Amino acid sequence: MIDALFGSKTRVKLLHLFLNNPGKAFYVREITRLIDEQINSVRRELANMLEVGIITSDSADNKLYYEINQRYQYYLPFRAIFADQGIVSKPLPDDEKTVVSWHRSLKSLPGVRVAVIAGVLLKSSASQVDLLLVGSPVDKKVNALVEMIEHAEGREISYAVLSYDEFYYRLSVRDRFITAILTNRYQVMVDTDNILKD
Repeated sequence: MIDALFGSKTRVKLLHLFLNNPGKAFYVREITRLIDEQINSVRRELANMLEVGIITSDSADNKLYYEINQRYQYYLPFRAIFADQGIVSKPLPDDEKTVVSWHRSLKSLPGVRVAVIAGVLLKSSASQVDLLLVGSPVDKKVNALVEMIEHAEGREISYAVLSYDEFYYRLSVRDRFITAILTNRYQVMVDTDNILKD
């Protein structure tokens, strides 16, 4: 039934493969072995999926590798359909309790003077960075928070931690990295010194 809906058995098999292995990259011959389909139809579907943006490609060791694009707009709904039962046991982002929980943990993270969310953590944000933390938080606590957010969102997030002095300097010289975050849609979660106040 899903084959008919998506128009191609190969495409469905590819979606199953990629969505059950987020963060893992495969090369073409490996894919054809794993899904047991002809190389030409696999290449054709990979080209279609690349064009749509649901997968990304990268070359290494003279091979072209493909993997699921976790920043794809419909990644979570596709994952809910195609990932095997048990893998999608993570709450989706519209689970309010989970979102409130990590929001609370973020706001109370010791050592953080500025915290900004963007990218996949904020609707309609095109930022490539999802979480920016400024200050001197303990690595272990940052890792625990990131794990909590990734569990809640069902995907990996991109984050950065900067010292307050580095952030202040980069902000003052309109550094490209900081500007890219702040010219996209973002939400300030913590700002103890009102440094980002308009």
